[in-house]
Amino acid sequence: MSKLNKQYICQICGTLHSKWSGKCENCNEWNSLLEENVSKPSGPLSKSSGHKIKFEYLKNDTLEYPRLKTNFNEIDRVMGGGFVSGSVTLIGGDPGIGKSTLLLQLVGNLSKMNEQCIYVSGEESLSQIKMRADRLGIKDSNIQFASVTNASDIATTIGSIKTRSVLIIDSIQTMYLPQIDSSPGTVTQVRACAHELIIAAKKSNSILVLIGHVTKDGSIAGPRVLEHMVDTVLYFEGDNNFQYRVLRSMKNRFGPTNEIGVFEMLNVGLKEIMNPSKLFLSDRQKNVSGSAIFAGLEGTRPILIEVQALVMPSSLASPRRTIVGWDTARLSMISAVLESRCKIHLSNMDIFLNIAGGIKIFEPAADLAVAAAIISSVKDVPISFSTVFFGEVGLSGEIRKVNQAELRIKEATKLGFDNIILPSKQKVIIEKNMNYNNLTLLSDLVDLITKNI
Repeated sequence: MSKLNKQYICQICGTLHSKWSGKCENCNEWNSLLEENVSKPSGPLSKSSGHKIKFEYLKNDTLEYPRLKTNFNEIDRVMGGGFVSGSVTLIGGDPGIGKSTLLLQLVGNLSKMNEQCIYVSGEESLSQIKMRADRLGIKDSNIQFASVTNASDIATTIGSIKTRSVLIIDSIQTMYLPQIDSSPGTVTQVRACAHELIIAAKKSNSILVLIGHVTKDGSIAGPRVLEHMVDTVLYFEGDNNFQYRVLRSMKNRFGPTNEIGVFEMLNVGLKEIMNPSKLFLSDRQKNVSGSAIFAGLEGTRPILIEVQALVMPSSLASPRRTIVGWDTARLSMISAVLESRCKIHLSNMDIFLNIAGGIKIFEPAADLAVAAAIISSVKDVPISFSTVFFGEVGLSGEIRKVNQAELRIKEATKLGFDNIILPSKQKVIIEKNMNYNNLTLLSDLVDLITKNI
């Protein structure tokens, strides 16, 4: 016989508490603790019925993991070459960003390849799904739809399928198990439903894709353990003011992380962008100060992005630091290095920094491009239209080398750039008709921009 114990679980971070409190001690959120009953065995642990497990050697393992290509080149790139049978993928993103549209187009493509596709929605009725399918032009596809929220029924259905299938769950926060006494979307329900569906999918060797809601700080709602349970975690991100969307892999057991796929949102669905560098530079203006081109790397894909900076005198006691698409703390660091090592006074200046196109940058290699844009704005000197930057800036003002420099240079060459500003210790293969400026210190960059590179 088991005893019922009460515990309180934070619905934001999943932390367990022995007693109720108005504020979670871990994430500092208010009114996020809910009471849940947990049964614990009353007898000794020695009475538990266990079975002897059988061990295997890797050298005797003959299992293969073939990839399922989706005919969506951007999705296949992010997944590392396609979906692996028996894998579980979790995709999160802001409301209205296009997660359901992306996955509906995905199963539409796969159904044309005679793959068995199942789309289960707990948020929309079948008539609402049909409206989107009509807009996407896949209403005649051989896709099976259902509008249910009982995870036990879905798991039983998956187990009854004898062939490999692709199953979409929209979304995991709407699913529930009737044997658990808590509301859908709570930490216990999300964890239990995900576990039930994952076990069923792996037993049937099916491909399971879960859509997850995100919290106000951008992380996937529910317990953090959910991201550990799945094989791949993807984020679908973008600015609602732009039509561009970026699919980014944050975890991938079968491929690289931080790989991105770029899409454009149209009335007929999402369109793949094969050359995002050209897209992000299409509206670039000539002879304008405060603009620098960064040769970045997202996963294995090189991409050129415009960094824009505007520096102006501030009338405030604490000057503003407004950033879109980059790290606030890193901008503060670059500003401090410029002021301390290069004698560029920014403490009484407002700094506005923007990564054009609505994309987000996480690479330290962008430091040099950001510094160049700020210096250009302060000096009011435009940077040459054919110049690109990459390099990490240290606190002593030194410029450090970055990885995969050759890929960055080749992408710049392909788009007509012929002047590369890079760290002095960076070893690269010299391309013909290219001008290289190897910098050791950030002060060298100030001299270059002043001379109108």
